[in-house]
Amino acid sequence: MTAAIEVESVTVHYGELLALDDVTLRVERGRVCGLIGMNGSGKSTLFKAIMGMLRPDNGRVLIDGVDPTVARKKGGISYVPQSEDVDWAFPVSVRDVVMMGRYGHQGFTRRPRPADRRAVAEALERVELTDVADRQIGQLSGGQKKRAFVARGIAQGAEILLLDEPFAGVDKRSEVTIVRLLRELAADGCTVLVSTHDLHALPALADEAILLMRRVLLHAGVEQVLTPEHLAMAFGLDVLEQDADAA
Repeated sequence: MTAAIEVESVTVHYGELLALDDVTLRVERGRVCGLIGMNGSGKSTLFKAIMGMLRPDNGRVLIDGVDPTVARKKGGISYVPQSEDVDWAFPVSVRDVVMMGRYGHQGFTRRPRPADRRAVAEALERVELTDVADRQIGQLSGGQKKRAFVARGIAQGAEILLLDEPFAGVDKRSEVTIVRLLRELAADGCTVLVSTHDLHALPALADEAILLMRRVLLHAGVEQVLTPEHLAMAFGLDVLEQDADAA
C-alpha cells in the first residue's frame, strides 16, 4: 500500500550548506509521527520538501503516491506554522483564517457557500474556538492561535497535517486540546507529522518518532526513540547529563 508520506534518498543543499543528507522515511496513514532534532537539523527543510515548496537536489517525495505540488493543489496537505512565521497584525478574524482552508473548494471566486460555512463552523467547534470566531487572529492566546490553524486544516479536509512546534508558547489546556485533536484526526485516518522540542508531550501524542540530524538517525516507536542514549545522538551529551541530574 502507498504510504501517506514517502521520502526517498532526499538531499538538499543551500549553496555549500548541506541541509538534508540522503533522508529516507515513510509514514503510514492514520499515524502521528514526531519529528525531533536540534535547531539546524533540517526539520524545516524537510517540511518544505514534503510540502513541495522546494525541490531536492537528489531523491524524491511522494504524498499519497503523487508529487507534493499535486497533493497541495488538491488540498491534501495542511501546514500549521511556527508563531514567528505569521503576521498576527493582519486584519483577519479567526473565522477568516479557518475559511482559508476552504479556498480550494470555492473555485476562482473565493465566495463561501453554505457547505463552506458549515465546515468552518464545525471546525471551530471542534477546536473550541466558536466563542472567539470573530476576534482578530492576533488577539488570541498562543494556544488559541495554534488551534485556529488546526481548525483551518480540519475545514480544508486535509488528509496530511504538518505542525511546526505546535506546543511552543501554549498553555496546558491548549496542549491537551491539541494532543486530543491530533489523536482524533489520526483515528479518522489523517496522517500527522509534528516537529517539536517538547519531548514530554510525545508519549501521549505520537505513535512513532524520527530523530533527525540532517539525516535520519532513528525512526522507531516513541519509547525507543526517547531513551537518553538515542537522544544524545541528536542533541549531544547534555541530554545524558540532564537525565543524570534529574535522577
